[in-house]
Amino acid sequence: MISIVIPLFNEELSLQLLYERICSVFKEDVELIFIDDGSTDGSLQVLEKISSRDNRVKIISFRRNFGKSAALSAGFKKACGDIIVTMDADLQDQPEEVLKLIDKLQEGYDLVIGWKYPRLDPITKKFPSKVINSLTSFFTGLKIHDMNSGLKVMRKEVVEEVPLYGELHRYMPHLAHMKGFKVTEMKVKHMERKFGKSKFGAKRFLSGIFDLLTIIFLGKFGKKPLHFFGLFGLILFLIGFCINIYIAYLRFKYSSILGRLPLLLLGILNMIIGIQFISMGLIGELLTSFYVKEKEYSIKREINFKDSQ
Repeated sequence: MISIVIPLFNEELSLQLLYERICSVFKEDVELIFIDDGSTDGSLQVLEKISSRDNRVKIISFRRNFGKSAALSAGFKKACGDIIVTMDADLQDQPEEVLKLIDKLQEGYDLVIGWKYPRLDPITKKFPSKVINSLTSFFTGLKIHDMNSGLKVMRKEVVEEVPLYGELHRYMPHLAHMKGFKVTEMKVKHMERKFGKSKFGAKRFLSGIFDLLTIIFLGKFGKKPLHFFGLFGLILFLIGFCINIYIAYLRFKYSSILGRLPLLLLGILNMIIGIQFISMGLIGELLTSFYVKEKEYSIKREINFKDSQ
């Protein structure tokens, strides 16, 4: 069984054509899960007509727009397939390319992302995307040219173990890579948008930067926040401590700090901020110990274990 998960927002004009093209590629053993992310046009009505004729088509409708990560998470929870396919509903992702990605997956990969090449988006969309891709590849160690591509093929285990929230869907390949899954990319054809308008904007670019910081922090310090905050706190505290030792030396030797009041204040400030950073790290450790639910490991295979155990 292959599950095709398609999040959408205001894509009324493209849905019927997208459905027909998917059906021309996949004849059976497939389910189509459309997640209507609070559309304000007639998208839901179009999907309802399609589902009334084809019971392979399943619909999840949100009360309002919650974002792509929430839509994908909802679709993943309902997906029954051993292989999960994601694609956008704007017809820029080509259903005909999915079979190539599935063949690549069968070579031993856990997630294959479609690299739109050549990419036919305007420069205002391509340049920010290239910046984010380069930064993310540098900091995570996984070189991906088009991490925000909606066209992905993955095994069921990936969606079960990689949590999505906020806007982290664009970092799904990197989150999977950090879990130990085998990730690659493959060039796919890209088409210009025929209907509607792009949802990309400056806000999404800024969100991408902040989400990258989240990925870096979660990947390296998510389970040990004291290592992150404590390091900066210790450095600041030691700088402030050394400054104050110097001021104390001047006071005892010359009975005066010799006009170095600003330096004294800097030393005290550094020590206070350093203690605060260390305290934040300790509080983070405490919260982590109480509330962390995510497994810190990913099991690839188990041998000779029985369900009863």
